[in-house]
This record gives sequence, structure tokens and C-alpha cells, in this order.
Amino acid sequence: MKQMMFWAGAGRVVLLSMLLCLPLPLMAAAQPPQELVIETTDRIIKALQAEQAEIKKNPARLYEIVDEIVLPHFDFRRMSSWVLGKHWRKASPAEREQFVKEFRALLVRTYAAALNDNYDQEIDFLPLRTKKEATEVTVRTEVQLDAGFPIPINYRMYRTEEGEWLVFDVNIDSVSLVTNYRSSFSKEIRQGGLPKLIARLSARNQRVTRD
Repeated sequence: MKQMMFWAGAGRVVLLSMLLCLPLPLMAAAQPPQELVIETTDRIIKALQAEQAEIKKNPARLYEIVDEIVLPHFDFRRMSSWVLGKHWRKASPAEREQFVKEFRALLVRTYAAALNDNYDQEIDFLPLRTKKEATEVTVRTEVQLDAGFPIPINYRMYRTEEGEWLVFDVNIDSVSLVTNYRSSFSKEIRQGGLPKLIARLSARNQRVTRD
């Protein structure tokens, strides 16, 4: 199964991989996870194509599109707890909520521009290896880059008690997105503490919003 996707070159893979795997709104929660991946890809591409004129006039609209279509059903709280590890357990409720907020904004601003710049690459959806009753699945894909070699990108998803499929990690060429963030954030927290990390993320997110 093939789908047209949106980036050019290996450097774009990390920027766009997570957005391939996000499920549709709650009304589509009963769909198999792989179908959610495919349909969300279609939805993003159509939205970007339809709103290019508005995005050029108002770049903030790009962030709104990503936020509206992609992120509402991404489990940022679960991902945040894994990214922070022991620091999550030590954090206050207020620190946890603020980190989730800023981490979510970080991903919006990181991925949105790459989404808008590149949506002409081909992606193959590999057969899903899972049992019907499984509550966790991995949606496997291969992105066909211009250089001629595929990059495997696997999306780890779980089913909530309500039946909604949510993404909690992405593996790019066998490297976990959660693990990468965990490593960089852990070093920063050791050096300056969690409040300093949150403040830095907040400041960067606000600068992007103003610009």
C-alpha cells in the first residue's frame, strides 16, 4: 500500500515522522490503527493544499492546522512521562502540566514548517503484524527518499479503554523519538533543573508565536 507523503531527504525524516501516525478525531476511533495513519496523512495533505494562500498571508495558520488535525489525539501526557522518566515522578502537578503544554508546542513548531515544505515523497505501508484483540500495535512504514533508499519509520500506538488509538512513540530507523528527547532533556535537567528546562521551552515557543 502506498501513499504520497511530505518531505525531501533524510534530514526531513525526524521532522515529519511523528505526524504520519496520528489518529483521526474520536468519531473514527473504531477504525484499525493503520487506516487511521493513512487517512490522517490524506487529511493533512488536503488541508495544506487547500490553505496555501492563507498560510502565506498568515503563517500562524500552519500551526493551527497541525494543532487542529493532528495533535488532539496524541497522548502527550504519556509521552511526557516517558521522556522525563524519574524527573516526571519528582515533578509537581503544576510542573507536569506545564511541561506537557510546552512539549506539545515544541512539536507543533518543529514539525509544521517541514510539513508545509514537503509533501511529495512516497511512503509504503507494510502489513500490520498484530492480533485482533491487541491493545498495542506498531504501524510499520518505509519512506522512499530521493536518494534511493528507504527509511523505516514505525509508529507505536495503544488503544484506550474507550477504544481510541493513540500514539506514544515513533521509531525512526530503529531509533526511538522518546528515547532521543529523554536523553537530551535529562542532561539539561541535571545541569539546571526541570523548571529551567520548562522556562527555556516556553521562551522558545513564545518567540516562534510572536514571529
